Amino acid sequence: MPGRGPRPESESPPRWRRRKDARPQEIVAAAMDVFVERGFAAAKLEEVAARAGVSKGTLYLYFPSKDELFKAVIRSAILPNLEQAETLAAAGGGPCFPVLERLLRMVAHLVATTRAAAIPRLVMAEAGNFPDLAAFYHREVIRRAFGLLASLLRRGIAGGEFRPVTVDATVRLIVAPLLMSAVWRSSFDGLDGDAPLDVPALVETHIDNLRRVLLRGAGEK
Repeated sequence: MPGRGPRPESESPPRWRRRKDARPQEIVAAAMDVFVERGFAAAKLEEVAARAGVSKGTLYLYFPSKDELFKAVIRSAILPNLEQAETLAAAGGGPCFPVLERLLRMVAHLVATTRAAAIPRLVMAEAGNFPDLAAFYHREVIRRAFGLLASLLRRGIAGGEFRPVTVDATVRLIVAPLLMSAVWRSSFDGLDGDAPLDVPALVETHIDNLRRVLLRGAGEK
């Protein structure tokens, strides 16, 4: 009996059957798009499943609730970059300011080029109605990022590289333009024909200002 020829394209199994190992990643990528477009409260898991090419039942096999799916989006979009930043900060044995520069430029690139820039806006918009998600974001992202910057500042102060500053307040001042850039890009870019925010240029100005404020002798006559 002659062997069967190649399976006709029309008989190919659907994507979610062909790529079982990729299902969670595809679901998370689809969820990112839906959350950015709809917001957390208005996002429907049926739409996420449809965009990922899976059934709603299959989605629930991996993510038992919309909360857990949103947490997976945060873990996927932000935590790998935060881990990279922590590694960079921990590895530096020399001056601290070049490390700070690299961290800020890395964040600027992410804000300017990825949809992860929308996540802080989503969390802030939904924090009042979904405090558990806000607490998760604070624990997993904000606390770690603030701790990283605080450690870098304290190391620079102890080594005589930085002027003595109020560390907690300075951490928030360092983060503020980055947060504003992320919110602006995901909320106002392109409105009324305005040019998109030049995030790298803004961050370079921020770095120059921090250099004058933090470094001993910088800007002094």
